[in-house]
Amino acid sequence: MSYFAAAVARVEGGWTADEVSLRGVTDIEEVADRLRDVEPDADLSLLFVEADDTYLVILRLDEGEDLRIFGSDSAYAEESQLGALLIGDLKTSVTGLEDTEEPRAAGGDEETEQPAVDPEADPVGDADLLADLGIPAQKLLALCGHEGMMPADVTAEVCQVLGCADEVEELREV
Repeated sequence: MSYFAAAVARVEGGWTADEVSLRGVTDIEEVADRLRDVEPDADLSLLFVEADDTYLVILRLDEGEDLRIFGSDSAYAEESQLGALLIGDLKTSVTGLEDTEEPRAAGGDEETEQPAVDPEADPVGDADLLADLGIPAQKLLALCGHEGMMPADVTAEVCQVLGCADEVEELREV
């Protein structure tokens, strides 16, 4: 299964981005170490792992500590050794939804509302890991569950909100 792993780190003056190789990693802590190595002094580091245009895993480190993980679908753990390593230990479906219900606009058209989650997918981990950056759990789940949306599209949307879309796009072009 092919993958693309892009790390973005927030540093004084903006964002840096680098592609990360996950070859040879043996556990999630080793993945976190590779993320830390991208920018050791970053106050925030994110790793976007896109696999086979089907799965997305987002890892977050704040000041190099407190690893938080979100996976777009638990099936990735069953279909790939890397998937098992990244999200295999996530036993619970998505967390953080009970407090993040999106308010409905008055007079909203019911027909235009998209389901929050793809009924075929089983997102796992901490869907609220980007909430303080402007992407609440419901929005992340809606992006992941939107029909026709590929992991690269979700990463691009998230990075656009964060302000690091150009840096990640440059990595794809290399």
